[in-house]
Amino acid sequence: MKPIFILLIAITQSSLHAHDMWIEPTTFSPEPGQIVGVKLRVGQDLLGDPLPRNSTLVNQFVVEDPEGRKPVVGREGADPAGFLRAAVPGLLVVGYSSNPSATELAAEKFNQYLREEGLEAVAAARARRNQTNASAHELFSRCAKSLLLLGPAKEPQGDRPLGFTLELVAERNPYTLRAGQDLPVRLTYEKQPLAGALVVAMNRQNPSEKFSARTDSDGRVRLRLRPGGMWLVKAVHMIPAAPGSNAEWASYWASLTFEMRNPDGGGK
Repeated sequence: MKPIFILLIAITQSSLHAHDMWIEPTTFSPEPGQIVGVKLRVGQDLLGDPLPRNSTLVNQFVVEDPEGRKPVVGREGADPAGFLRAAVPGLLVVGYSSNPSATELAAEKFNQYLREEGLEAVAAARARRNQTNASAHELFSRCAKSLLLLGPAKEPQGDRPLGFTLELVAERNPYTLRAGQDLPVRLTYEKQPLAGALVVAMNRQNPSEKFSARTDSDGRVRLRLRPGGMWLVKAVHMIPAAPGSNAEWASYWASLTFEMRNPDGGGK
């Protein structure tokens, strides 16, 4: 069994935890042969601080095109955290997953975070254990993806699962959607559909206007997203931490970014 490395974060943990983390490429529509910067961002309402490349945090950092999977290369401590060359026409699936990091949150802050992320089952479990007013020790992991398009959009060239612990998979190519069409998205945990999870979508142009839905028994939601600009779809799943991990809870934060193009073909 592969060892699990747990990172202890002190000064920077408040900027990393209880915030969204997403991939923001320098372009969602690269030209053939173009080098694309892969920026990692952490923040709220699509206002994010840079997350430079940190090899101790990286579990996987890859891009998958129609010809296969390759590593996203980069320089330690740099922002963008990685670079890729857009070479094969079709949908490029960029993925970043992190090793677990440890944090401790005061009871009030942890309870608020559970409410905001739709984790009522965890709040109820804490109440049954008389832990509602206790601080919480948690391990959190990131599972971020981004969809880029090289060349014309084709329906069969869709999102592909990367095997992350928690993963959002767009079941249609978002670059082929027309106004009024839904984007079906499936959420999986350990490669199995995750039912009853809160999925939230927001747009760069108006991030305070959020669209949310709970996954059905197949782990699926349908999102009707307006065209124009970058979209972030996100979900959080939390489970009891493994015995001996010095934490009560382990959380996984999934995100998916892409552009919804205007009818004239522009992304903005």
